[in-house]
Amino acid sequence: MIDHTGFTPSDYDRTKAFYTQALAPIGYTLLMELPASVTGGTDVAGFGEAPKPDFWLARATADKPAHSPTLHFAFRVNTRGAVDAFYQAALQAGGKDNGAPGIRAHYHPDYYGAFVRDPDGHNIEVVCHDPA
Repeated sequence: MIDHTGFTPSDYDRTKAFYTQALAPIGYTLLMELPASVTGGTDVAGFGEAPKPDFWLARATADKPAHSPTLHFAFRVNTRGAVDAFYQAALQAGGKDNGAPGIRAHYHPDYYGAFVRDPDGHNIEVVCHDPA
């Protein structure tokens, strides 16, 4: 079971703005920001559903540079409409299409997902596993 995850983007502020807009339709908001003076290392931003952040961004530092490998994050939602809303919001926030909303029957008959690339090229997915 995953409690939380995070990564270090190449541009913390740009990526924080992207996720603030792109994740809003699925109920994720920026719940917490902690400066380096509190964390002891770097600025961090935590997104999630209140009250607990579970998706974190960290500002790159000399000791912890931005990650270069492409990552994949999938957020689960309960409706196909939420998948569609995420996709539109992510594109409006500057994301790049990586798979429009639709059924991905090769996973299972009700797998309805959408994929975008974030500002660093990471593959961000929102998926609904429930029937229409």
